[in-house]
Amino acid sequence: MPPRFPEGFVWGTATSAYQIEGAVHEDGRGASIWDSFCALPGRIRNGDTGDVACDHYHRWPEDVALMADLGVDAYRFSVAWPRIQPDGRGPANPKGLDFYDRLVDALAERGIAPALTLYHWDLPQALQDAGGWMNRDTAHRFAEYAGLVADRLGDRVPTWITLNEPFVHMTEGHARGVHAPGQALLLDALPVAHHLLLAHGLAVPELRRRTSGQVLITNNYSPVWAATGSDADRAAATAFDALQNRLFTDPVLLGRYPDLSAYGVEGAFPFVEDGDMDVIAAPLDGLGVNYYSPTRVAAPDSGASTAGASVLSEVEGRLDGTGLPFEDVPIDGHPVTAFGWPVVPDGLRELLVRLRDRYGAALPPILVTENGCSVRDEPGRPDQERIDFLDGHLRALHQAIAEGVDVRGYFVWSLLDNFEWAEGYEQRFGLVHVDFATQRRTPKASYHWLRERLAEYR
Repeated sequence: MPPRFPEGFVWGTATSAYQIEGAVHEDGRGASIWDSFCALPGRIRNGDTGDVACDHYHRWPEDVALMADLGVDAYRFSVAWPRIQPDGRGPANPKGLDFYDRLVDALAERGIAPALTLYHWDLPQALQDAGGWMNRDTAHRFAEYAGLVADRLGDRVPTWITLNEPFVHMTEGHARGVHAPGQALLLDALPVAHHLLLAHGLAVPELRRRTSGQVLITNNYSPVWAATGSDADRAAATAFDALQNRLFTDPVLLGRYPDLSAYGVEGAFPFVEDGDMDVIAAPLDGLGVNYYSPTRVAAPDSGASTAGASVLSEVEGRLDGTGLPFEDVPIDGHPVTAFGWPVVPDGLRELLVRLRDRYGAALPPILVTENGCSVRDEPGRPDQERIDFLDGHLRALHQAIAEGVDVRGYFVWSLLDNFEWAEGYEQRFGLVHVDFATQRRTPKASYHWLRERLAEYR
């Protein structure tokens, strides 16, 4: 029998602006770092871009109708910063705000609550030209942008998420250079971490002044497993856990950075100014949790293979570089997604329990803001892999709730097949198949399965 979830539990699905909207040159939108990155030869599989993506900018009524038919309570989407401030500063572009205004009203008419993410990696290129997230001023520009969006939508959006997966944005975009803006700074990217967190902290009071909605930050989390029981492998797991799971959470919930001495960082970061940590630790109403798979690590130079190990080694990649205190190794004995990520539903339960045990009373209620899988699928295909993935993870989520973790909602990634960053259109995460040549939407078997299950889960 399908598990029953608590009364009021929120069921949703999720997307992000650059991955679905297209219309990159319309209605005054400025260039983003992803527009620039996609224009560089060899950066994106097959030379794909987000110029059209799912054409959601024009086809949003059809997509809202799909959500309503699915029966979700909420829709997590992101606002494209370059639509609101084409140059990343100054007054709002009215046509950009108008688009989201129409979307929010249409969702409300269908009884779907908007969950708005302010930053899903699409920094205005003009701000990147001024230093991007290596420049402290970008944090202040983000707070200004947050206020502009909340001025227009604050009365109708009940859930606000400041940042999406800052760990991934830092490592892939600024440490390894495989995402926009393409910087390969390795550990010299740590100022990016602080400035992203400062941007979050500065945005919180701007939102509080303009909306009564709940305010969250969303991080990508992964249970970290030591490859063996050796002291060296356990130390490697502790070091990687500090980077992925604690670097963007301890400052927000505890007001301090985790121990990064394994990376040669001793004491306070030199780029932290007086009062910054108080700003970053502004109280939140919830924590967004994105989960795809666990990570298994060994001590460096252990001789372990690094092929196809995890979410980090495939799309997000590893923070490779000389002298790092870990190496990523495979997780065997589990099915894998089209990305090669191991499918470990109980990892979600393990992760949620770890967060509860680690942060205790400092942990606010949790929303699982992303969970899903890429499958090589076409219309009419059984889609059983995605159905099995969702069923397993929802049972694991139910078990975490039974163990006392305060989880208030779950968002499937993703509503639509979309532009999957460096992978272009190769990987398909959607509940709805998109023919990118015609923009035809076709609900998959997993869409119909979830629609039926939602009635049972409630």
